Amino acid sequence: MLRRRLAAPVIAVALALCILAATATRDGLARTPAPLEAVAVAALPAEARVTLERIHVGGPFPYSRDGVVFNNREHILPTRPRGYYHEYTVPTPGQRTRGARRIICGGDVMSVSECYYSDDHYQTFRRIRP
Repeated sequence: MLRRRLAAPVIAVALALCILAATATRDGLARTPAPLEAVAVAALPAEARVTLERIHVGGPFPYSRDGVVFNNREHILPTRPRGYYHEYTVPTPGQRTRGARRIICGGDVMSVSECYYSDDHYQTFRRIRP
């Protein structure tokens, strides 16, 4: 009996939250990424500049995961269709693994016109500018 009395309010709250979420998205109130800080290519670590040049010429890349689709699960980068972004490793001196540094490029990857640098494994990004 108690389950039945609790079920209706729980379902009503869940339904209200779904409607609110749908309305917020439709009305443009959904969370949008904050503007990202920019970083000049010249200010990037030397390893990042080498990686950016490799991206521009299409490789070769030292890691098998370089060039895979980046899904933007963190929703920090601008929202784009799946498959738009690709990730590349920026080697970290003294690290035996891939480390935390990455460059994420979108669109026509080889143009490197929309690339972002993260030195903390996707916690923060800076837009790379020429």
